[in-house]
Amino acid sequence: MSSDDLEKQDWSPRSAAERILMALKMHGALTSAELGARLGTTGEAARQQLVKLAEDGLVADERKPAGRGRPAVHWHLTEKGQARFPDTHAALTVDILRSISGVLGEDALDRIIHAREATTQALYEEAMADCVTLGDRVGKLAELRNAEGYMAAAEKGEDGELRLVENHCPICAAATFCQGFCRAEKAVFENVLGDGVSVERVEHIVGGGRRCTYVIREAG
Repeated sequence: MSSDDLEKQDWSPRSAAERILMALKMHGALTSAELGARLGTTGEAARQQLVKLAEDGLVADERKPAGRGRPAVHWHLTEKGQARFPDTHAALTVDILRSISGVLGEDALDRIIHAREATTQALYEEAMADCVTLGDRVGKLAELRNAEGYMAAAEKGEDGELRLVENHCPICAAATFCQGFCRAEKAVFENVLGDGVSVERVEHIVGGGRRCTYVIREAG
């Protein structure tokens, strides 16, 4: 499923403002004209919504060179806007992890992460049982991650490389507190996608990226 399909089908906001926030979350900075085209409205209608969202501190504009003429105005989510896509039970999760680490030690936290990794891998392997090609497996993985709240999509680059893109991280607070979660998830991807497949994370939300992007290649 592409990110465009996800935007149109899996999330059905009631207001134009929510649709704009979702589009910026899924695609990064866009001009009002680009937003209008994506959402099936005019660029001016999108711009009016963006101005209102900017007044609420949810979006901000940035001018980028666009050849001759005036710079193009691109709009992006602010930190407040990003917070509209919350980390599930973030504060409680971090408190629990901190307590486990403090009371039972780092080894106990590692064991919990490994147990979660094993459970997740088993579920993914079962779901991928009928997948034949690497492309099939990456597509199924994107579906599974999307269902878990990662706003995920499988993409194919111009050179044929496969990408798993996750536009949101519902466990970001936990992953920031303990990056063992990120290492474990990447290990799961490598294991379920098959022998001889490399998984490289080239964008990382915890590291300050807009999204997490994994480049997936099959050994030649």
